[in-house]
Amino acid sequence: MALAQTCADLIKEEVGIVEELPLLYITNIMTEFWEKNFIEKQEMWGFEPSHSALLAKDFFIQKAVKNVLVPGIGYGRNAQVFIENGMTVTGIEISETAIEMARKHYGTDMKIYHGSVLDMPFDTKKYDGIFCYALIHLLSSKEREKLIRDCYHQLSDNGYMVFTAISKAASTYGKGKLISEDCYEVHPGVNIYFYDKETIRTDFAKAGLFEVTKINENQAFFLIKCRKVKSKSMFGQA
Repeated sequence: MALAQTCADLIKEEVGIVEELPLLYITNIMTEFWEKNFIEKQEMWGFEPSHSALLAKDFFIQKAVKNVLVPGIGYGRNAQVFIENGMTVTGIEISETAIEMARKHYGTDMKIYHGSVLDMPFDTKKYDGIFCYALIHLLSSKEREKLIRDCYHQLSDNGYMVFTAISKAASTYGKGKLISEDCYEVHPGVNIYFYDKETIRTDFAKAGLFEVTKINENQAFFLIKCRKVKSKSMFGQA
């Protein structure tokens, strides 16, 4: 889902644009990037759910979560584990090819909105749970703030959201071109923002953050849990 800032920076460097690129233009760049990747690499991550998805599934079962929103759902490999445990899943995905693959492998019952997570919300529904895997660290600071806020606003009262984000303990931290503090171009056209517990607290402080756990997803990651508490005003009225 997520290379808006990356692609935008590259274009700015090449053509000398200093002002912010329009969101629609950035979204078009993102769409082209992910369409190309899904067309060429198809099921690039296989069919087994990530370790984070399994942990989130157990947590959602414990909290009696019934409906889950998955921004950046891809071709659905992380969504199926929720469905298999009685949860209704709604996804957001920028790649039409990935959506077609999800329907091919997991059926057509799962609602998937075609578009960028930067254009959330796509509906007015409130969700008991939100699971966002390995996406937020690909966004710029403003985009991260918007995604967290938009997800929080789509939570039902006492709902939970679980994010995964790459850690500064990852082997790729500090490698590549330095873009900004803790953000590196680790591959051509791929910027990654590396988190530590302090920056997680900074980004998620208004989102009901209550737990941060170190995990491994072939790299050092964090599992970030937030809860929407009705009595507390976080991002304002939701």
